Amino acid sequence: MAHEVRAVVARGKGAPVSLETIVVPDPGPGEALVKVEACGVCHTDLHYREGGISDDFPFLLGHEAAGIVEAVGEGVTEVEPGDFVILNWRAVCGQCRACRKGKPWYCFSTRNATQPMTLLDGTPLAPALGIGAFAEKTLVAAGQCTKVDPAAPAAAAGLLGCGVMAGFGAAVNTGAVGRGDSVAVIGCGGVGMAAIAGARIAGATTIVAVDVDERKLERARSMGATHTVNGTKADVVDSVRELTGGFGADVVVEAVGRPETYKQAFYARDLAGTVVLVGVPTPGMSLELPLLDVFGRGGSLKSSWYGDCLPSRDFPALIDLYRQGRFDLDAFVSETIGLEDVEKAFEKMRGGDVLRSVVLL
Repeated sequence: MAHEVRAVVARGKGAPVSLETIVVPDPGPGEALVKVEACGVCHTDLHYREGGISDDFPFLLGHEAAGIVEAVGEGVTEVEPGDFVILNWRAVCGQCRACRKGKPWYCFSTRNATQPMTLLDGTPLAPALGIGAFAEKTLVAAGQCTKVDPAAPAAAAGLLGCGVMAGFGAAVNTGAVGRGDSVAVIGCGGVGMAAIAGARIAGATTIVAVDVDERKLERARSMGATHTVNGTKADVVDSVRELTGGFGADVVVEAVGRPETYKQAFYARDLAGTVVLVGVPTPGMSLELPLLDVFGRGGSLKSSWYGDCLPSRDFPALIDLYRQGRFDLDAFVSETIGLEDVEKAFEKMRGGDVLRSVVLL
């Protein structure tokens, strides 16, 4: 049986998205059909629409989602119909060399559904990050579903599916921020804000938020930043050092993904400190640093993919923090919208007017 549902489709590079009827098949072996309740509008979706990730159009956009499992295929034991789940785009295989080493967050063989979702004429859709959740229903690999406490509202819970988890994990998992550490976060969009919140929860005592937008810096203070630096008004490296006793931060999270901001992060860290790159660069970008500085400053230069998260471990834990009032996921939701409003949400994102627009279905 196939399901005809409404969904947001990107048909061509840079073209406005369209609301269309698509066909979603019943789940096959290892797959799950999920009724989507909420999906955040992430910058990665805009990258897909603009052809910045691949040219495999048409794309079925949306990936930062939560919903209810409606049906499962043969052999599925992780979830069952009726479960409230957060969707993830890193369903670990359990068998690759990373998984066998006990580091499944680096899984080199993550899973997606094998059956295609299609347009009405049969044209296969490429689901964003293997999810495609700007749709009333979507088909995913069962391992992409992480069961969590249904007491959490879908609009907040779904944000853990990408941006919030990426930022929180960059600070806590990749950067290993601990009690008493100093942290700087360069770029205060949704990912950077989550890194700030994660650093606060982990016990950092100095948290410096860096951006060029005063609105974002004001939000950063509400998330836990102890200091802010506007990069258009002050030298970022000098300011971070001044705010950390002249030394630099123990951990600097770069949430922009540009060579110039990465260099700021590199020089704004303390000797033997850690730089975490979680901002996503574009393919044409390159970085040049004096090799002697890389050697002489010691420490670690790390990349954080999806916040080095293990969904089965991290999603339920962060939902528990939310329910305890320690992690304000609701603060990331700037507005709730319908499927027909995704294109407008992209424009608001470009202008820095929202932290997250969330589609409710």
